[in-house]
Amino acid sequence: MRMGWIVVITLNSLIASAQEPSLVDPATLDGRDGHELLLRNFCPKSQLKTESHRIGNAKSPCVDVHTHLHYKLHGNKKALNDFVGLMDRNNIAVCVSLDGKLGDQLIEHRNNLWDLYRDRFVVFAHIDWKGSGTDEDPSTWACHENGFAERTADKIREAAVGGISGLKIFKRFGLGYRNPDGSLMEIDDPRWDPIWSACGELGIPVLIHTADPAAFFERVDESNERWEELNRHPDWSFYGDGFPSRESLLAARNRVIARHPNTNFIGAHLANSSEDLKTVGQWLDRYPNLYVDSASRISELGRQPYTSHQFYVRYSDRVLFGTDGPWPEQRLRYYWRFFETKDESFPYSEKVPPPQGMWAITGIKLPDEVLENLYWKNAAKLIPGVSERVEKYRKREK
Repeated sequence: MRMGWIVVITLNSLIASAQEPSLVDPATLDGRDGHELLLRNFCPKSQLKTESHRIGNAKSPCVDVHTHLHYKLHGNKKALNDFVGLMDRNNIAVCVSLDGKLGDQLIEHRNNLWDLYRDRFVVFAHIDWKGSGTDEDPSTWACHENGFAERTADKIREAAVGGISGLKIFKRFGLGYRNPDGSLMEIDDPRWDPIWSACGELGIPVLIHTADPAAFFERVDESNERWEELNRHPDWSFYGDGFPSRESLLAARNRVIARHPNTNFIGAHLANSSEDLKTVGQWLDRYPNLYVDSASRISELGRQPYTSHQFYVRYSDRVLFGTDGPWPEQRLRYYWRFFETKDESFPYSEKVPPPQGMWAITGIKLPDEVLENLYWKNAAKLIPGVSERVEKYRKREK
């Protein structure tokens, strides 16, 4: 009897010890010599031997319609000079900076770019929803004051006179900004209609980021294909009752697009449905005032190369080139390789492990006429200020 108790106590102690995380040394979980492997240590090297093309620059002059030059360069003149050098090496004629918050920051950012490089950049404004309000108390935010949308529309008109070429809407619109009662502000709230109407009257597009990748709205568990990314950035998860569904957000955005047929909208990141290009195509068929950009989505496009090729050919007059940069030059050149070659199984990012999914991509080799539409012609038709800048760049290059 006494021996039995000794065995039970010993087994319980062993179970407790096995469950004690402090007894597991993460340094040993390297997958070597029969050890288990931590996911964050998994960095496989492909053994495939396939044809490889190193594309040093875009085949035709290019317009990057999706960059964040204020938030990534922070007004640093040397960083800006270096970035323009990168643009020159890669045949990027013009970049669109989306970072001009209406007010003094917009003017400062525009002047920072235009002091030396007016012919290389256009700037989009974005809305100051909070004003002098506090983050913790939405009732103090400017957007909840009577006449906010009308005043914002007037500021956009003033900014357009000053050379601004569009309006950017960030994803917190629908996922972060709140009403005084604590509920999330709705994208299709009629209160904002004067803003969308003003952009249509001015002939400037609205580049709108709504929702996020499908995996960000799913439970973060072993079946989530972006688990590794979401584990590193838990605040990127929008799963649960605290957030609207992804489908409801996209539907609200689409209702705004339908309600304002005279305003052109650019759906950022393939309208945030790059996993479902069939649905994106249906939206493009339904809404002639909708366009999409490629920013930060070759990671998704490149694992469905046949579908992506068909999509870009069919909608060649509705697609825009964007990167979400500035990025390191190595990542930028993966874009040229993706759009211009049939190379198989190559990285979409310079980072190890890759940031958006543990996979490689395959190129889609678009026809020259489709490439030109994607790289610059569609942007030149859609965004004020782009056409004349591309023309100056082309003359300079001759």
